[in-house]
Amino acid sequence: MELKETFESVKAASRELALLSDERKNELLYAVADAIEANTQSLLTANEKDLARMERSNPLYDRLQLTAARLQAIAADMRHVATLPSPLGVIQKERTLENGLRLRRVSVPFGVIGVVYEARPNVTYDVFSLCLKSGNACVLKGGRDAVDSNEAGVALIHDVLRRKGINPSVVELLPATHEATGEMLNAVGYIDVCIPRGGKRLIDFVRDTARVPVIETGAGVVNTYFDKDGDLQMGRNIINNGKTRRVSVCNALDCLIVHRQRANDLPELVEPLISHQPPVTLYADEASYDVLASRMPSDKSHLLQHATEDSFGTEFMDYKMAIKVVDSLDEALAHIALYGSGHSEAIITSNAETARRFQQEVDAACVYWNAPTSFTDGAQFGMGAEIGISTQKLGPRGPMALEEMTTYKWLIEGEGQIRPA
Repeated sequence: MELKETFESVKAASRELALLSDERKNELLYAVADAIEANTQSLLTANEKDLARMERSNPLYDRLQLTAARLQAIAADMRHVATLPSPLGVIQKERTLENGLRLRRVSVPFGVIGVVYEARPNVTYDVFSLCLKSGNACVLKGGRDAVDSNEAGVALIHDVLRRKGINPSVVELLPATHEATGEMLNAVGYIDVCIPRGGKRLIDFVRDTARVPVIETGAGVVNTYFDKDGDLQMGRNIINNGKTRRVSVCNALDCLIVHRQRANDLPELVEPLISHQPPVTLYADEASYDVLASRMPSDKSHLLQHATEDSFGTEFMDYKMAIKVVDSLDEALAHIALYGSGHSEAIITSNAETARRFQQEVDAACVYWNAPTSFTDGAQFGMGAEIGISTQKLGPRGPMALEEMTTYKWLIEGEGQIRPA
């Protein structure tokens, strides 16, 4: 069918979705979760077709790859979403005016949510579960890299919806073409809000092109500052986890900032990184390079590179990390203000006053003290699955889950009052 017809069918399905009870939605989520586990092999076979078209060395390979364990986790997240309270019908404000009018501000769905994403087949399931639970229909536009995985996932969801007597158009997958993205971003009157999930290039394109409202889930240029009062062992663990847990995700560490008084601790701080398999290449500024070069094992020397201006402010999505030595907290804050993306930032220190100032002054959606930025995740925050990490300030900020998938309307009750002329 033509894309306009697709948008029309999703819009119509969104009105049907508004009539479903929360219990019915939960039943559907459990049924899809069961189907994911029952069809693990066929979903993995589809994913293998996508993986075969991508070089294993590509940083996006890890994001693209599904495994039995990852599918099981996706199913578990979907079941968890089903256990959460409905975000709909929540009375946010309530008052009675002097004239007797009764006002209530109540949470409601957006209607139709469009999501543009890259090589992340898990997003297909996360978006569906959050949108269904929050009463939104959704239009999905995945990338070419994950076309077989996304088609298999949506086909599975459609099969469950049909068997349960639900209009399958509550979720539709668009063709993996650039033209489809353009039509989606211009579907005024059909798509109520669009959310991009991907790298800076995708997000900039969506923001600059869309005629429908956009919620930005910004690129993650993530810094961690090791203060002069930081604990060395804690720092090693936090830096290693922030960088190597999953390098391709938006909360992964990109730049380590170290107070000059602790520069001599750099070899110990980065030892877990260069010992990791695969190891992390370090792009060091002059001060950190001098310290590391003198103590870098000869068989690891190729991992130490001179930083360039481009090393800072780069979302590596790879086993690469920049290092910057600073003279003060003020200089660390200035570096983050210049190069950070407003996603997640962290400080490692035992000085509570320093930590409080850092958390107050850093302008980011999530600011950590003595914990890695790898925790920036809706599930980790106890919100169930997430639809993305918003770095904007107008509207949702940080992990976007059920509550963030709603807007509100005012309900006004009267008894014949009229407004004076």
